[in-house]
Amino acid sequence: MMKLQFKGNTWIWLIVLIILFSIFSYVSFTPKPEPYPSYVTESPSPTGIKAIYTYLKKEMDVSIWAKTPDLLPKSGGKQVLIMVEPSIQMKDEEWQKYIAYMEAGHTILLFADNPNGMLDIKTKSANVGKASEIYDKNHQVVKGRVDSQYRLIPDIQDQILLSDSAGVIALKRSVGKGQLVSAVTPEWLTNGNILKDDHLPLVLQLIKEGKTKTCLFDEYIHGQQSASALVYVYPKWFLLFILQGILLAILWLWSKGKRFGPIYIPREESVRFSDEGIQAIAAWYTRGRRYHDSLSIQADYVKMRLHERMSIPYSRQWTELADYLKQKQFQMTTDEMKRFLNGLAAILNKEKITKQEYLVWSRKLEQLLKEVEA
Repeated sequence: MMKLQFKGNTWIWLIVLIILFSIFSYVSFTPKPEPYPSYVTESPSPTGIKAIYTYLKKEMDVSIWAKTPDLLPKSGGKQVLIMVEPSIQMKDEEWQKYIAYMEAGHTILLFADNPNGMLDIKTKSANVGKASEIYDKNHQVVKGRVDSQYRLIPDIQDQILLSDSAGVIALKRSVGKGQLVSAVTPEWLTNGNILKDDHLPLVLQLIKEGKTKTCLFDEYIHGQQSASALVYVYPKWFLLFILQGILLAILWLWSKGKRFGPIYIPREESVRFSDEGIQAIAAWYTRGRRYHDSLSIQADYVKMRLHERMSIPYSRQWTELADYLKQKQFQMTTDEMKRFLNGLAAILNKEKITKQEYLVWSRKLEQLLKEVEA
């Protein structure tokens, strides 16, 4: 009794220590500032774009797209997909999925310092000197800082939206039923620059080119598609609490004598106390079609049990047992017993028997054995 009480007190103190350690760790732990990649929608750092994302959520139907481009909706209402400085190397097949998305009637707004090769956009190196004036599509002067050393090469049918003395800064191109808007100014969308100069009005003007209130921010291009759903659904402290609960449950089960994993029985026990040997012999007789030998052994065993249970002479032939068996209480009549014994003697005298004959007489012997041992 004392041992059980001591063991219970030990576990109580262990649980108390774990709880105190968890509380102390949670209170004393000071997390380091989380590093954010540039141009990520959820990033509050100066290089993130959370500010423009939060602002647009109040004005439009805005959401984050983190799936592969082949899952982009082709039907439904028009959408604007905003891609800001792709940071992963995508294959040509993936770019074709984006083109198919535009051909279905949607708009892609691509902000990249050098979008050459993306969505069939071509660029050139520009001789960028000191800051020059920027002109919109109405040839009005707007204020903005352009850090890119590249300018867009427009096609004949393209509409120039923004330009300066070094070349085209932003253009619009029809693609099927939709359109592509490309600009070399991803820095305009960052938290640190969105409110400088005319960056916010310029970005909003480019978004309005899509003529829709539905907007998607593409995070697949930043490698965000592999993020675990658990991190978004549950806070980290709750996941830590669940993990500690699992560990405590395992320790409690262990203290109760529970063990995990398969139970292995020593082979000598299974061989000694099972019918493994009988099954092996039966399989050998079946594969070799030794039906006559098997039936002879079965008949011999039944005769031995008759001798042990009913004192019927073992040395007698089957045809000579009718007089002995008629004195016992069997379900078969005397005539049926004689026919059974004569038939059994005849089948045992054959050199070979078929499988059907073996099954029939094996069942009859099994029935006789049950009546003997009843």
